[in-house]
Amino acid sequence: MKTLLLALTATTALAAPLLAQDLEKDELTFGFIKLTDMAPLAVAYEQGYFLDEGLFVTLEAQANWKVLLDGVIGGQLDGAHMLAGQPLAATIGYGTEAHIVTPFSMDLNGNGITVSTAVWDEMKPNIPTDADGLPQHPISASALAPVVETYRVEGKPFNMGMVFPVSTHNYELRYWLAAGGLEPGYYSPDNVTGQIGADVLLSVTPPPQMPATLEAGTIYGYCVGEPWNQAAVFKGIGVPVITDYELWKNNPEKVFGITAEFAEENPNTTRAVVKALIRAAMWLDENDNANRMEAVEMLSQPEYVGADAEVIANSMTGTFEYEKGDVREVPDFNVFFRYNATYPFYSDAVWYLTQMRRWGQIAEAKPDSWYDEVAKSVYKPEIYLEAARALVDEGLADEADFPWDSDGYKQPTPAADIIDGIPYDGRTPNAYLERLPIGLKGEQTVVGNEIQG
Repeated sequence: MKTLLLALTATTALAAPLLAQDLEKDELTFGFIKLTDMAPLAVAYEQGYFLDEGLFVTLEAQANWKVLLDGVIGGQLDGAHMLAGQPLAATIGYGTEAHIVTPFSMDLNGNGITVSTAVWDEMKPNIPTDADGLPQHPISASALAPVVETYRVEGKPFNMGMVFPVSTHNYELRYWLAAGGLEPGYYSPDNVTGQIGADVLLSVTPPPQMPATLEAGTIYGYCVGEPWNQAAVFKGIGVPVITDYELWKNNPEKVFGITAEFAEENPNTTRAVVKALIRAAMWLDENDNANRMEAVEMLSQPEYVGADAEVIANSMTGTFEYEKGDVREVPDFNVFFRYNATYPFYSDAVWYLTQMRRWGQIAEAKPDSWYDEVAKSVYKPEIYLEAARALVDEGLADEADFPWDSDGYKQPTPAADIIDGIPYDGRTPNAYLERLPIGLKGEQTVVGNEIQG
């Protein structure tokens, strides 16, 4: 836990009372999970951006994503670093039911899929090499398929970990497996394991526990955010096979979540929080990531991520290590502000909803209009743009850095930017689902252990 203490400088003493008059609430507690993409919260704290807005903030690490969500719903936390799927799932009543909104998207990319060194050795003969004799990226899950089949013949279930049922990691791991011809399993109202009809059995493991669980042999691979892929490399127990940047270039990741009630009752406070977070994101990406090593040192502190700075730097500073010694340039592995990363696009929300539908978490077909309505009830670009306008007016941000005229939908993601070559357009979710070869389509439902319809 880290608490922002009142700085008794002359400037703050003069400014804070003026700000306090406008803020409905100035003492706030925010939760996070120990991952590098919580960085905007840490930076907003350490750089004094919260304090500039008259906000006195406590940042508290949470044990897991459910504890974090329950804390926000119960009011113990005023807001939190969240999986993008959490506000959406809660709002539609999948799992815990509550109306959660997001006025700020925290980052793009940042995840990887890692397998054990033993599984990597079995996969490697199936992977083509480049001119330097190194594995050719992106690596398809088709290289894993023969390994999974061998385990099946030997009577061994092939287990992999992801961090939460509505996490990006669950959907990215499923996307990768399905793109390579492997069934990642389905959910139904009566069976929420997500393992119906699965070739690969996915289960929940909290992010910091991923390497130890892999080393113990409980799982053979996992999808997680940093630094827990690079931690496996440093320990010599695993090999990252693909980053989510290679799965879907500049895909959305975490969000900052608050209850709809908090946003309605505290509009000035909410806007002030978003202003501070935008400034933090700008700082993280400015001057071609010039501040990243400073951010790495910040995140390595035990109250934040608490991993070795060397491990965090391995991905945070624009490179990524796959097989030990195979270090490649991935300058956009972590994106915090570029490419309108912080704007909460409706199309990002719709993608998460399509994946919930694809795998049966949304049990029945929904019209395109439903996806749009849910996205607009959760993602709040209007709050974001109010905060951005204030920053521009104060001379703290550039007018050109924000998508003022957006209708909330990105341009379709081209086929070349997605591993299976299937383009994505958030305006037509059902047409997108129809094109995916594995997954529910149209009126299909999961009944018992079968897909019907």
